[in-house]
Amino acid sequence: MSAPDARAPAANGLGAAPFSFWERLLAFRYLRAKRSQGGATLISIISFTGIALSVAVLIIVMSVMNGFRAELLSRVLGVGAHVYVAGGVLTNPGHEATAAKIRTIPGVTQATPIVEAQALAMGAGQISGAIVRGISPAELRATKLVSSNIVSGSLEGFGDGEFGGDLILVGDRLASQLGVRAGDPLTLVSPTGGATAFGSMGQRKTYVVGGTFTVGVSEFDQAFIYMPLEQAQILFGRDPLVDVIEVKLSNPDRAPAMKADIAQAVGPAAMITDWTQRNASFWDALKIERSVMRLILMLIVAIATLNIISGLVMLVKNKSRDIAILRTMGAGQGAVMRIFMMAGASVGVLGTAAGLLLGIVFCAFIAQIQGALEAITGMSLFSSDVYYLSHLPAKIDWREVSVITLFAFGMSVLVTLYPSWRASRLDPVEALRYE
Repeated sequence: MSAPDARAPAANGLGAAPFSFWERLLAFRYLRAKRSQGGATLISIISFTGIALSVAVLIIVMSVMNGFRAELLSRVLGVGAHVYVAGGVLTNPGHEATAAKIRTIPGVTQATPIVEAQALAMGAGQISGAIVRGISPAELRATKLVSSNIVSGSLEGFGDGEFGGDLILVGDRLASQLGVRAGDPLTLVSPTGGATAFGSMGQRKTYVVGGTFTVGVSEFDQAFIYMPLEQAQILFGRDPLVDVIEVKLSNPDRAPAMKADIAQAVGPAAMITDWTQRNASFWDALKIERSVMRLILMLIVAIATLNIISGLVMLVKNKSRDIAILRTMGAGQGAVMRIFMMAGASVGVLGTAAGLLLGIVFCAFIAQIQGALEAITGMSLFSSDVYYLSHLPAKIDWREVSVITLFAFGMSVLVTLYPSWRASRLDPVEALRYE
């Protein structure tokens, strides 16, 4: 009878499925082995920590960027609109009928005729440029981002009186710069006004500050003044016309698709744009920055997983005698490869899970963490003058978190392939020659 082949499967392993219990048992035993027993515990701990921190940082940074975009988008669109209707349909006094047609379109929540123009504002010895928005009292109250964020005064009396009255609403930062508050007079000078024999002349009128508001975007709080639509038409010589009809939708992301429905309702004379066109360069810059940041941080995750290779190479070297014994007992090359793959990938999987948990917890309590750090350092970590927002936002995109998690899992498995393959190719005769 011929001698048994050393590569033949052992009786107890014959027919065992891949990743069977004995393979998992050996993999986790090797993973827990102390250095004195031939393990690579320190390198495994370093790999685990690196992967956990890199995954957590990737989740935190992307969530903050998502939160920044969502917060800024909600505030910018809360003051402005999702779709803008201008052009020939507004060259006649029937703008309210046009707005009524737009309101009947499914998905439209608000259609507001607006007069918007620049003016010179003169307060208590201070002068500043301003953007004046003429709007009906009902539509201003429906603009919750403004009407719900009045910091002094109120909307009471706004729009009352002849031609809408003289009460106006001023951005909080602009009011501070001009040195006015609720109840104070404020003079506005427009570059255009009523027509005369000598052409169009500017208008000048003094109003009463009915209240001040803040929407959390310094650019708007510094520039905007709201007044009744009739008063704006008189101040800028628009009567009875408007500059634009601002349309708000239930889903802002559908704005490009909704333009066709709005055009069909108002006629071919309309010029229709959406928010993605009006701020295209800004939003494109945010999108590119977000994509580049994701790529860079994913590379950091990939680099962190490379530490697994070092630990696995050392583990294979230290366990060469065990590998040879397994091979002589009948374990196949595939079984040996799977054992070391599981030992190495376990570090990455556990590190990814820890990073996932750390990142989610950090994002959930980011406001408290920001407050604690500001209290400790005594300085503002997120200045509204620079970032337009008063706090650090974070919005977890679970689809993006899933992609990050799968990427880290995939890299953790991928980096184990070569060391595990080398372990499976180890010649048991050479490994046991000097034992």
